[in-house]
Amino acid sequence: MVETNKDAFQKLSLQGAGGIGIINYGAGNIFSLKSALDRLGIAYGMVNTEADLQQYDRYIIPGVGHAGAAMTKLQQTGLVPAIKALKKPTLGICVGMQLLTAYSEEGDANLLNLFPIKTLKFPNQDTYKVPHTGWNQVFTEKENPLFKNIPAGSHFYFVHSYFIEYDRSFTLSSTNYINKFSASIWHDNFYGVQFHPEKSGPYGETLLKNFSNI
Repeated sequence: MVETNKDAFQKLSLQGAGGIGIINYGAGNIFSLKSALDRLGIAYGMVNTEADLQQYDRYIIPGVGHAGAAMTKLQQTGLVPAIKALKKPTLGICVGMQLLTAYSEEGDANLLNLFPIKTLKFPNQDTYKVPHTGWNQVFTEKENPLFKNIPAGSHFYFVHSYFIEYDRSFTLSSTNYINKFSASIWHDNFYGVQFHPEKSGPYGETLLKNFSNI
């Protein structure tokens, strides 16, 4: 009998351990993320309330679209203080990563300020198109289990018009497009990736597996 993702999650719950809690605040389609976790056999569930956080061992903050609007939606859930107080591994993806920063030019918005850095708009120019869409190389700058078995220079899939300013203190990996920016960030138990691991093929799946084991 094949064990389903639901069976795996129920088993983990019975053992007193949870899988990944996806922060549900209405910020974009998370179908591809859930599909990737299903393919990988990684147990997950949705976090709708502060009480739901206790069911999981780690968390993902997804997001696509407008950072300012996403922050407003997140505030409306009442989860912001609990998210900022989390001590378990937490991963922001795309706009979810931008929400971890202090401020975004998109919507002139103050964000979670878990990283004292800014989210900025790519400058307009003739050579490069904005948004930055498609595959680009990611170069790790620090050793961290999130990038275990992922070679430097591996390609990941990006879709974004705003980028995280490069700061060596928090940059886990970097990418060049118009300028050098943080492709991923790391501080304590908080991680962020600007690219979409769920759409990035084998190395993206490796990253999600790695996060599930941190």
